[in-house]
This record gives sequence, C-alpha cells and structure tokens, in this order.
Amino acid sequence: MENLEHDFSEIAALIGDKARAIMLWNLLDGRAYTATELANCAEISLQSASNHLAKLLQKNILSVAKQGRHRYYKFSSPEVAQVIESMASLLSLQKDYKQIKQPKASSFTYARTCYHHLAGEVGVKITNALCAKGIISLENENFVLSDFGIQWFTKLGIQVEILQQQKRSFAHPCLDWSERKYHLAGALGDAFFYFMLQEDWFRKHKNSRSLTLTAKGKQQLKVLLDIEL
Repeated sequence: MENLEHDFSEIAALIGDKARAIMLWNLLDGRAYTATELANCAEISLQSASNHLAKLLQKNILSVAKQGRHRYYKFSSPEVAQVIESMASLLSLQKDYKQIKQPKASSFTYARTCYHHLAGEVGVKITNALCAKGIISLENENFVLSDFGIQWFTKLGIQVEILQQQKRSFAHPCLDWSERKYHLAGALGDAFFYFMLQEDWFRKHKNSRSLTLTAKGKQQLKVLLDIEL
C-alpha cells in the first residue's frame, strides 16, 4: 500500500507542475512535438523543458519517437490523454470559477480535438444524437454499439470489427470539460472523427485544437443524425 501511495503521489506531482501541465495540455491535440516547441508553449528554457520531459518519459506518461535529428514527444497512450482531458473538469472547482457555470462560449468550446477524437459542444451533441438514434448506448460506464449502430457505421465505411480487435478501449465516454457532459472517445470515436475530417465536415486549424464545422458538415449531420448546428 505504501508503495502505491508513493507512486501515486509522484505521478500527481509530475502532472501538477505548471510547466509540465502546460505541455501536457498542448499535447491534447494528438500531435507529437519537439522539446523546443513544448518549451516555447510553456515559456521555459529548452534545458528546463528537456528535464521535465525526461521525468514524464520515465513515468511512461509520454513516449518519444526519433526522426532524423529530431525527437518528437507525445502521450504514451490514449488512456493518458483521457486522464489529462478529464482533469480539466476540475476547473469549475477553482476559486476564480465558482460563479461560472461553464466557460465562455468560443470556437474552442464549440468544436475542438481531444487527442484523436471530437470534443466541445458539437462533440457532445453528436454523441447525444448517436444515443438518441439507438446507434450507441451508455452501459456500465462504456458505450455499447447496437446492431443498428454496426450497420450505421459500416455504411460510412468505418470497419467496426477491426476497431473492436484493437488492444485499446473501443468506445468510452470522455467527460467534456467545457460542456460537463460526455462525448464519444476510444477507437470508434477516433475513427468517426477521422471520417468526418476526410469528408471535409470539419477542418483543423494550424497550431490550434479548435475546429471549423463546414457547411457540408452541418448538412450531413442534419441528414444523418437530425442535428441542428
């Protein structure tokens, strides 16, 4: 028990450091970054960033990939990203946020990436619509895909059986920090978001997690899920 408590306190201290927290927050866009890029976002020196990153690597919070002369850092797993995103739901507990029921509406709270899936107001509305249509349902803290849901996603070209065989969560609820409601995460959430990007329903912004919902996306989501956006 003492070892577990010690390990937990170490992880909490790692994530709680301001500079490391900023770097982890920026990694939620699902991309890999160099130490220099992460140092710039945290406004610290490259040497300091390298020390922080070494600690995060040691605890398996991050992983690193070498490409040429560069080293690119990213989350070690989707589960780690899920923990970091979920921590943002604690923002409302801070003193400066006590009188605020939800963050001020912006393009970031409307539609953004959460690791490799869709988050924000639009992400929550899509998830709610998937549930309302009987495509997925929330059971025992996981989303379950119905037979109709399998057919629905298959028609979009999403290979459900392959996704279910992956050694990771297939479909789980991720608490959206700005909406305080669930959006769809896991392999299915990632695949659906990738499909919507490929179909130009959403467009990414350079150096931002914010997304643009296109006119085509609004139209198709109205047709498929009866959502007004």
